[in-house]
Parts: sequence; C-alpha cells; structure tokens
Amino acid sequence: MDFGRWIARVPYRWQFRGVRVHSRERFPASGPVIVVSNHTSMHDGPILLGAIPRRTVFLIKQEMFRGIVGFLLRKIGQVPVRRGEVDRAPLMTLLKVLRGGGVVGVFPEGTRGSGDVAAAQSGAAWLARSSGALVVPVAHRGTRRGERVDVLIGEPFPLPEAKGRAALEAATEQVRDRLATLVAELDELRVKEEATP
Repeated sequence: MDFGRWIARVPYRWQFRGVRVHSRERFPASGPVIVVSNHTSMHDGPILLGAIPRRTVFLIKQEMFRGIVGFLLRKIGQVPVRRGEVDRAPLMTLLKVLRGGGVVGVFPEGTRGSGDVAAAQSGAAWLARSSGALVVPVAHRGTRRGERVDVLIGEPFPLPEAKGRAALEAATEQVRDRLATLVAELDELRVKEEATP
C-alpha cells in the first residue's frame, strides 16, 4: 500500500464512526479508470483515497497546495487545479496517468454541495473519451466529522467515442445520471440499514 492510501486508511479515519465500503469487487483490478464521485465535504478526497482499492490521483483545488498539506499532497502525487478558469494542464496530467493504465479521481460537480449531483462539468467525460478509460461512479455519504461513512462503488461503464460538443454534453449527462442514481441507491441503503433493528 502506498503512503497516501495508508494515511487515508489508518490515521485519518479516527474522526469518523467507521468507514464501510460496499461492492468493492466491482472496481476493475487493472487498466485505466476514471472515478467520478459526489462532493459534500473537504474529507471526501482522503476518504475515497483510502476506500478505492487502487492508487488514485485526484484533481484538488489549488488552494489546498499550501504549507504541510500542500507538501503532502504533492508527495502522494495529487494534482492541483485552478477553479473557475480554463486550465488544461491538470487534465493533460491526468490523461498521461490514464494512458499509463492508472486511476484518476474527479468530482464532476466541481465544488462541494449537497452531493446529489444535480449538475456536472465535462472534465471526466472528456478524459474518458480521450483515453478510452472505464468510468466508475463512487457514491459516499457521512464524510462530515463524527459520522459513519458509507462508500458505494458502482458498475464500471465506457463512454461512446463519438466526437463533437453535442456528444461531449451527452456523455457528461450520462456520467451525471449514473452517479446521481448511485447516490440515491446509497441513500436508500443507509435508510434501510438504520431502520433494521
């Protein structure tokens, strides 16, 4: 296990009431993969880093790359991105990781919110179509401090290779829909488990 995943799995988790990963067997054991996940708190990235069974490179907002946190993020290979600007350099870095058979993580919502994936940006779809990588939706809930965290890994799926803006928009909507559906599935699972004596 690499250093980043060890931090996320061992010392980082003390602040939560457990982390449960559902359907881990769905995650591809090899080949290029784009993880798309909902975004609700600053703890999402570290939790997912430990929950995903392969080393993952995430896009992380530039502001986090300061001081000791920034040093650690660079040390474990994470990639800074400037929000609100057209910045292709991070995407090209992730594309290189994918072409080498690696795993990258993207929060399609672009910023923290309720995590229901009402909207999505096109970066993940562009990466998938440019690299041929499979897309794996990963839903999570409970990443606010002190809660129990549940992570649900969805079924991998490819995106069509059709080119053009309309095709990219359709692919982005497919990513958004798959992830939003998985988040709703996880919400139902948590409700059922809480209702079970």
